[in-house]
Amino acid sequence: MNFISKTIGFFVNLISYITPKTAGNLALNLFSTPLRGKIKEKDFDFLDTAFKEELQYEDFSIMTYRWLGKNKTILLAHGWESNAARWRPLIENLKKQNYNIIALDAPAHGRSGSKRFNAILYSEFIHIVSKKFNPDIIIGHSVGGMATVFYQHKYQNAELEKLVLLGAPSNFTGVFNRYVQMMGYNKRVDKKMGDIVLEKYGHLPDYFSAADFTKEIKTTALLIHDERDRIIPYQDAKHFEKNYLNAKLITTQGFGHSLNNETITEYINKFIAV
Repeated sequence: MNFISKTIGFFVNLISYITPKTAGNLALNLFSTPLRGKIKEKDFDFLDTAFKEELQYEDFSIMTYRWLGKNKTILLAHGWESNAARWRPLIENLKKQNYNIIALDAPAHGRSGSKRFNAILYSEFIHIVSKKFNPDIIIGHSVGGMATVFYQHKYQNAELEKLVLLGAPSNFTGVFNRYVQMMGYNKRVDKKMGDIVLEKYGHLPDYFSAADFTKEIKTTALLIHDERDRIIPYQDAKHFEKNYLNAKLITTQGFGHSLNNETITEYINKFIAV
């Protein structure tokens, strides 16, 4: 994979000497196109136990899954190259406690629409789903956690009681820089990607810092991050902890980035039950 990434990066770099904007657009398209995230055969049966409903944001469909309960409503937002089925162990646990559970597929993932993915678009999906189902709690994994922060920072949902952020990236710049390094892009490509983000969203990539945004979020939060996370560095969790005054950080060891096991479920249960 590293050889393939560097080879692609080499050709994008060549293009940058001829047409930098084309190279920047190509690099951004690669960055925002998941290679995985479609639903596997073994997961269809589980997701088909839910009430499925498609919502709409602009020209994009948003697939939602709902397991009815009389307890509080929990919204689940998965991460990159995943889908709503990743929550099955947690959902099975929450169902036993009679929670009302909503899960959604992110843009370009699962059964949702769009060919491209980014956390800003994902935050708008979360907004549409939240308006429909009024969650008391949102649990987001990885970039799903980042998108959740983007959502709450922008819309300041006063009815939202708690957030749980699992292995979430604290800032867009870090994610961006790791991608540039992995692909071996030159400075022309790096700069042009930033210019395109500025043109499309009105800000350079360093503006989109979830950790900085949490300074303006009052919602109580639980942060869980593994010290040995190889996808999102543990330092991102410390960045959140420094900025998010109403949050508690739980540090784990040996659970990696997925944080999808019984120990994490117990941490979540204790937090949302209070």
